[in-house]
Amino acid sequence: MVATPETAAAHDESRMPDWVPEDLIGNTGLRELLFSDDYRLIAIKGVLASLMVMAVAGFFALTFRTELALPGLQFLTARPFIGLVTVHGMLMVFGFAIPITISVCYYMLPKCLGLDRLSWTGAAHWSFWLLLVAAALLLIGRPSFTWTFYAPMSLRVGGDLVWMGYAAIVLVGVSELLAGLVLLRTVLAFRGRWRDMPLMGWAMLTEAGLLIVSTPMLTLVGIILFTDRLGVSAVFDPARGGSAVTFLWMFWFYGHPAVYLPFVPVIGVIYTLLPRFLGRPIWSKTSGVVALGLLFALSFGVFHHHFQANVTIHTWVQRFFQVTTMLIMVPSTLHVFNWIATIWQGEITPAARAAIPFKFICGAIFMVIVGGVAGFLNGQISIDSSFVHNTYWLPGHFHAMFLGFCVQGAVAAIYYLYPYFTGRMVHQGLANVHFWLWQFGIFGMIMLMYTLGLAYHPRWVVDYLPLAEWVGPQFWLTVAGFTVGLGFVVFVANLLVSARHGAAAGADPWRAPAPSGQPVPAE
Repeated sequence: MVATPETAAAHDESRMPDWVPEDLIGNTGLRELLFSDDYRLIAIKGVLASLMVMAVAGFFALTFRTELALPGLQFLTARPFIGLVTVHGMLMVFGFAIPITISVCYYMLPKCLGLDRLSWTGAAHWSFWLLLVAAALLLIGRPSFTWTFYAPMSLRVGGDLVWMGYAAIVLVGVSELLAGLVLLRTVLAFRGRWRDMPLMGWAMLTEAGLLIVSTPMLTLVGIILFTDRLGVSAVFDPARGGSAVTFLWMFWFYGHPAVYLPFVPVIGVIYTLLPRFLGRPIWSKTSGVVALGLLFALSFGVFHHHFQANVTIHTWVQRFFQVTTMLIMVPSTLHVFNWIATIWQGEITPAARAAIPFKFICGAIFMVIVGGVAGFLNGQISIDSSFVHNTYWLPGHFHAMFLGFCVQGAVAAIYYLYPYFTGRMVHQGLANVHFWLWQFGIFGMIMLMYTLGLAYHPRWVVDYLPLAEWVGPQFWLTVAGFTVGLGFVVFVANLLVSARHGAAAGADPWRAPAPSGQPVPAE
């Protein structure tokens, strides 16, 4: 169907949003919030639950980070330490980073496509509840097999409740598959021409493809861990004729596309919000669409670099994965240059400079550069085998990408959508405090992890030698971690206080410029 002038306006990212600020949370009872299939309430539930998961996972991180502040054992031994690291990692990846980015897109996608609702909201609701059950199982079972649950270790350790970890893996796979189907069905409901579809639509089409193709493998891995543990099968257990390498191939077929599961929604968020704050269309929509297509195609051809330092295979296969790992930097670079060009090609109004979502978008773009440049070294077989793979360099890379880019992009979306959820504005001063605490804290964490990696500090250890090049960075890394934690507390406090006492939002809450570059007066 050809788009009408009204829907065409909705599909232009540079046009002012026609979304209406309203107090969705204040005017919704607890029962309706929990069980309504209203897509807006499903999005809010996802955001609130994800923030609660981050609070728990962040507390675990600060606990083991306190242990690591000094060499020697302070209050944790090896088993509790690895248990905290495991639950922290699994909750942050599967219970926070992926769900919160998808949740904000649940709200934004229908608006961007000119639709009146999200498709298959029942499936979206099931996806939400299954993920909550998975998080509860992780907290109760507390498996200590690391967040990647490598076999055969995940078959040998974890205690009597380790089965809860396997069940959580299965539920996460089903939950993410349902989310992918919801996004795909919603994009296919677009009523205009494909060339008119905004980049948020293309991003969610890419996200849907990643979810639908990759997550069944995660579910299968969880089921096989169950049956191997029970003795019904021996796929991953070398002691009974299985192969740990088979686990690696199966898990990372999901695991590397999973890296992009929170990444792609934030790409869509930035492509949606950046033109609205700047008052001009994105520099090149075509390159954005091409980059998303390349990201999808290449994301399934790079996963071997996660275990290239441990598993020897045919040389030409290793070279293939090394080359594709280098190539996948191309679409990410296209996105970054697209955003920078959009910012660079005109004036940034004072209203945009002051807007806290715009600040977090800029912070996210900066952090993806900081994390992305490290990816070049991660893909080199010789360098990866020498020091990258099993040192703090690798956590530095994925914390830059996940915490620095994905989480900050999601926070930008939350700040932007806040008046549409509550009818009120956040406190600008507290939001600025949150912003700067995170910029210093996250950047400090990443740089110190890179420093420790270059000093060959191994990861996954509860204790370390009192070497000068390790002791100082570990201490300040803990300080940086607590800085990020303090920023999160300020963020949550701002959301809670502003919901009752914040200034009432006008018709255009963020006073973004119109396409002409003139600010739109608030009503």
